[in-house]
Amino acid sequence: MHFKQFLTSLTLLFFVNILVAQNYFLEKYEPFNKDIPSPEEFLGYGIGEYHTRHDLIVAYFEELAKVSDKAEIEVYGKTHEKRKLVMLRVSNKENLTNIDDLKQKHLNYLNSVGDEDYSALPVFVNLGYGVHGNEPSSAEAALLVAYTLVASENPEILNYVKNSIVFIDPAINPDGRDRHTQWANQYRSNNLVSDNVEAEHNEAWPKGRTNHYWFDLNRDWLLAVHPESQSKLNWYHSWYPNVTTDFHEMGTNSTYFFEPKRTSALTKPLPPKENYEDLNNMFAKYFQKSLDSIGGFYFTSEAFDGTYPGYGSTYPDLQGGLGLLFEQASSRGHVQDTDFGKITFPFTIRNQYVSSLATLQASVENKDFLRKYQQDFFNSAKAASAKNGVAAYEISEKYDNNRKKAFVDFLLKHNIEVYKKNDQSFIIPLNQPQKRMVQTMFETNKKFVDSVFYDASAWNVVDFYNIDYKELTKSPSLGEKITETSSLVKVEKIIKTNYAYILDWDDYNASAALYFLQTKGLKAASAFKPFTIETTSGVKSFNYGSMMFPVSKQTFDSNKVYEIIAEAQEKFNVPIWAVNSGMSSKGIPLGSRDFIKVDKPKVAMLIGDGVSPYEAGEVWHLLDTRIEMPITKIQLHNFNRVDFSKYNTLVMVSGSYYQLDSLKLEKLQNWVKEGNTLVTIGGASKWAVSKKVVAEKLVVQNKDSVAKRVSYVNAAEDIGKQRLGGAIFEVDLDVSHPLGFGYRDSKIPVYKNNLTFIKSSKNIYSTVAKYTNDPLINGFISPKNLDLLSKSASLIVSPIGRGRVILFADNPNFRGAWYGTNKMFMNALFFGSKIRVPKG
Repeated sequence: MHFKQFLTSLTLLFFVNILVAQNYFLEKYEPFNKDIPSPEEFLGYGIGEYHTRHDLIVAYFEELAKVSDKAEIEVYGKTHEKRKLVMLRVSNKENLTNIDDLKQKHLNYLNSVGDEDYSALPVFVNLGYGVHGNEPSSAEAALLVAYTLVASENPEILNYVKNSIVFIDPAINPDGRDRHTQWANQYRSNNLVSDNVEAEHNEAWPKGRTNHYWFDLNRDWLLAVHPESQSKLNWYHSWYPNVTTDFHEMGTNSTYFFEPKRTSALTKPLPPKENYEDLNNMFAKYFQKSLDSIGGFYFTSEAFDGTYPGYGSTYPDLQGGLGLLFEQASSRGHVQDTDFGKITFPFTIRNQYVSSLATLQASVENKDFLRKYQQDFFNSAKAASAKNGVAAYEISEKYDNNRKKAFVDFLLKHNIEVYKKNDQSFIIPLNQPQKRMVQTMFETNKKFVDSVFYDASAWNVVDFYNIDYKELTKSPSLGEKITETSSLVKVEKIIKTNYAYILDWDDYNASAALYFLQTKGLKAASAFKPFTIETTSGVKSFNYGSMMFPVSKQTFDSNKVYEIIAEAQEKFNVPIWAVNSGMSSKGIPLGSRDFIKVDKPKVAMLIGDGVSPYEAGEVWHLLDTRIEMPITKIQLHNFNRVDFSKYNTLVMVSGSYYQLDSLKLEKLQNWVKEGNTLVTIGGASKWAVSKKVVAEKLVVQNKDSVAKRVSYVNAAEDIGKQRLGGAIFEVDLDVSHPLGFGYRDSKIPVYKNNLTFIKSSKNIYSTVAKYTNDPLINGFISPKNLDLLSKSASLIVSPIGRGRVILFADNPNFRGAWYGTNKMFMNALFFGSKIRVPKG
């Protein structure tokens, strides 16, 4: 088909009658069982005529399960906004009747006890759709796929149903989908408007791509921060499908993408070579044939690298399955102009529908290969020698048990075997079915075969949690296998005192406990120097930042104070100690001037057009779900209407902030000068420096006087190399600074995914964290950017009048997973107003 024909086919779709349009999808698979309602009959409109709400998708799946013995529905979780996460299980009656037995036999293959009759079982296929809410075509295709498999009496479909168990997940991100669905239907005209600037095609901030907290769930398969991902992982590790699809959309002027992806940038990819070569090429022939049959244009291999293991199309590759990515040019509404004519919503849906059925065909016709491959995958995980002779990893954390528990919780979500060595240490052996996932969590990479990444280039999650670990060349004898973590944090129950209580600030949950206690009306003072003191449980040493609650200074009697303290300890499982005297055996006494009262944070954050919804969502999620601290989200267009005197702390994440003209900038600066705290992250720190909000400077590259001449064809690659998609670096943190309170080791990992490079402050006390001499821990950074990084600071406090700006060059809250640097951000909120920058 030539592009002229392609244009004509798109334009014809725009005028087609909706009744005929349903045949446009389905006619190949006639006849259909008339007792099974089609999506059109159930919804009252044809697929592609409107965007379908998630509750209607669920209702249709429930109807199919009700009227047919070929379908069963399972609710496997709920979203933040309490929408159902559902899986429609489709096969023939015999298979579904014996599903428990088939599941066990399937899992037996993973444990190397299945026999070699690989054709005896149906293939398990998970058709996953809609992880990005404003990429809506795939969930509509899911309705058509479900109807086809349940209702079609065509021999081809009957064969698929007989030889497969199909799990249809119509929308992995229902919250984002409904946000976009409401937008598209709200602006839909009876006379469809294809103009690109039409409101229907241009959602308002934060758009529907993300979930409730504005996170990209397609990056969360590995990090498992959100209930959508946690529920999906729990489901996935109970079934281990042979094939998993991941349907997406891309730019309107694109065509269609299917795998293979661009070559992995890792020198030694963790999935076996059979995965990214044999299986991908095997399935690609089916996609090519199916799209050729409808005159579809497509591309493959030249984009969407599979390096990051946390996508819906890459995580299955580390579980013995085949993950498959599809990308469809988006109509972003119901019809939109492109360079080659009009692209319609039905057109985008059809490509996803056709590729779904091609996936089933390929899976059924190669099920023996897929099943043997998965069995071999797990056998090789247990048999293959460890990289660099590593047999196991030992993790330890002496001072922060809740952060350690969070990391062990994380490992268990991925079905990784963890064994207890003692109260501080755990062993994670490589000789286990999830060996490749263990390698993912711990191994580092500094050399790559490519230097352009679609996403992050570093993801060794042990550094995300700032957990000490060491490689073991011999696997030690394994102790108790950890199956749950509720008993990992044991705190001694607080004893009542009439003098004072001390909260250990080293603990990750200390911030949440402090805010809770402040909300209950208790007054707290923080130790700006360490001390050792006799507690009711013996002599204890306390670090910088430890919180003291003097009983006699409270507005409640001692019984009520104890009740509130005990409630906080039980709620957050934090170490709190009682003392009966203020005299320390070492360091400052409890009456010292270095115990400074800490005020309750009153936090706001600027959001809206031009602001990164990802970073804003990370802040919101951290405060809302872990600290239980409300944060006021202020739309930039309301800036002049806001009385900022209600807040003592304002957060600005990466963004352009073009709405802040000179008058608004002056209002912001005056608010800071009055003694308040502005916290900037990443691009916002660069903005604050460039707008001269602070008297700091950026590190800039010395430009060559004579520009070099390079080939035009390499432009995208050359520019891409200078992006910093995400890498991990080591910084030297001043643990005596209030922003460093609660840290014991001055060397900590940080995550950088921006090009914000700030010079160390001229004030010798203001640079709180600076990159070390050899800072790269894991990931890719170009030599040019590494040079800039080596001359810059990671964290600075810059005074303005009686206030201050706290500038994070990096992102301390990246994707909700950086437990190791969250504390620095929380310190900025709790201690910001107490930071007095000495002249130096």
